[in-house]
Amino acid sequence: MKIITWNVNGIRASLNKNALNWAFMQKPDLLCLQEVKARADQLNEEQRALLKLPYTWNAAVRPGYSGVTTFYKKQPDEIVIGMGKDSFDVEGRVIQTVEAGIRLFNIYFPSGTRGHERVGYKLAFYAHLLELCDELHRKGESIIITGDFNTAHMPIDLKNPKQNQKTSGFMPEERAWVQKFLDHGFVDAYRHLYPEKVQYTWWSQVTNARERGIGWRLDYFLVSKNLLPRVKDVIIHDQVTGSDHCPAELVLK
Repeated sequence: MKIITWNVNGIRASLNKNALNWAFMQKPDLLCLQEVKARADQLNEEQRALLKLPYTWNAAVRPGYSGVTTFYKKQPDEIVIGMGKDSFDVEGRVIQTVEAGIRLFNIYFPSGTRGHERVGYKLAFYAHLLELCDELHRKGESIIITGDFNTAHMPIDLKNPKQNQKTSGFMPEERAWVQKFLDHGFVDAYRHLYPEKVQYTWWSQVTNARERGIGWRLDYFLVSKNLLPRVKDVIIHDQVTGSDHCPAELVLK
């Protein structure tokens, strides 16, 4: 099973640049896109023709903002839109799909860069998701959480950790919530396989950071511990352009 995640920073722009063609050519079983910034009915005929798999869409109420889309080869056994809490679900940040006994969360986590109020919202989002996942784990479910976490967990996950300790995305309280997921039965699949490897999935477009190698690893696959024997590889496709993020891929046996 192959799962690809990618924050495309606007699906219409990505389609117009043919950036998504790369993802469909990989023939993933599931393709999770974040920050699509559009409703499905806003795509024109030419853009819809470029979508090579069936999909489920979750758009934000606010136009041109947030949004996630999950594409799949096979119709999932179950599809759930959101997390069951209106204050989060209005922003179109979550799609759950269940296939082959695995619940996949495609998530665009909130950013805290717009001020302290949004940091609080972001941490509350983490807390609600963890509560939900704890209950699913108690029921015996196997879970994969993927998407743009908007947080770099450890100093190895960004180029300049010392300079960014007070920057949202690397503040102690944000990093602590990522750690809580690992303390509650999840494993960061990439870091498990590559404990010392330095790769990034996001670069600021303002400072030409990608060209200068100044990035952050913000896009993750957290897997339930019982799925770890099935994890064959996690690949960060940092050579693929088309967004300020690059795609990441999870391969399961």
